[in-house]
Amino acid sequence: MNLIYFSLPFLFIIALVFSMLGMGGSQLYIPVLFWLGMDFKTEAIPLGMLLNVVNSSSAAWTYGRKKLIDWRVATPFGIAMVIFAPVGTLANVNLPTKPVILIFALFTTAAALLMLSGWKPKKGSLSAHERLILGIFAGSVLGFFAGLIGRGGGSFVVPLLYIAGLDMKMAAATSAMVVTFSGTSSFVSHIATAAKPDWLLWMLCAVSVFTGSQIGSRLMAKKLKPKSVRLIFGGVLLGVAIIMIVKDVLLRTRPHKIINTGDHLLFMLKGTCPLNIDATSTDYNKA
Repeated sequence: MNLIYFSLPFLFIIALVFSMLGMGGSQLYIPVLFWLGMDFKTEAIPLGMLLNVVNSSSAAWTYGRKKLIDWRVATPFGIAMVIFAPVGTLANVNLPTKPVILIFALFTTAAALLMLSGWKPKKGSLSAHERLILGIFAGSVLGFFAGLIGRGGGSFVVPLLYIAGLDMKMAAATSAMVVTFSGTSSFVSHIATAAKPDWLLWMLCAVSVFTGSQIGSRLMAKKLKPKSVRLIFGGVLLGVAIIMIVKDVLLRTRPHKIINTGDHLLFMLKGTCPLNIDATSTDYNKA
């Protein structure tokens, strides 16, 4: 029996947790599929990107029905991310990578600590004009930096929205819609490299993720309080920051190639398979 079928419970759990946080989960889907025997480039990445979109879009559908998505932020935010990520990728050619990743990791740590502490720099609702400006500006900046360091912005959308003044549950719900924009773009860019799919397996994986996403998003919308969502997300974000600092800065070696999958980076090193994965192909010999 194909070992990939044993991944279904793990995919379900990942979708359940990440759907509550407004994230797609490809940073975990792809290594799980790879470790269980899928070819990284032609199977794990395309399927992982598909599951990322299934999770985020399913959660966004639930949150949209519950009127938790701030569409005036989500739409310009998502479009701006899709536009500016390639700009950041082009700028990557002339900039050293390690300092940029360190700065991003420190920002992530600060955002995690802020969310765990409960401090919020701005109170009250945003005007329609402020929502539009927030979506365009934050999406452009985050998209650029995501492309610059080869990481997707899913982990950083929620902190930005929360700091800007959105309620925590609305920030996570809006992030699910934003991640759907960026995740779809990444999936389309990688589907051309996909091997002939095992349609039964892909369907079972998608159903597992969809089910987990529906349960997780409904649980978040109906049961969880904003404080609970904030604490869970803060803990996950702090873990991401620690992994970034240790793996990408302190223990980083010179990779032969990096394949950018749209939500995190996987270093293609001899005999290694790191956890982080993301969006385009680039050379990091300058790092």
